[in-house]
Amino acid sequence: MAKLIDKILGGNVKSSTSAEDYTEIDLSKYEEVLEDEPAETYVKIAEVSSINQVSALKQEIYNGNILMVDISNIRGDDLLRDRVLKELKDVVVDVHGDIAGVKGNTVIVTPTGIKIDRSKIIGGKY
Repeated sequence: MAKLIDKILGGNVKSSTSAEDYTEIDLSKYEEVLEDEPAETYVKIAEVSSINQVSALKQEIYNGNILMVDISNIRGDDLLRDRVLKELKDVVVDVHGDIAGVKGNTVIVTPTGIKIDRSKIIGGKY
């Protein structure tokens, strides 16, 4: 009978978590670089802090790479941020790619033939 009451009322449910409940995951073994295997398209991480860096970013898009651009350094400068995003948008229009913001400080820019699906996959469902 006590087991039935515990099951119904959640007596065996853990009420809090502690540091021992978590495991540190070492992702370094998954970040191995395969130098011998070139790719047609790379996903590149970039950070923008001035308008002078935009030409290098544009060249990456023209080269067919996908960029994840951190714009947190220019977030407070509306004029600079708008100019950088306009330049990136112009490249996207030119190559028929795509551009989308992610989490406020990151912009994903894609080249020809790659579109960004703006719906979220949560638990295997859209």
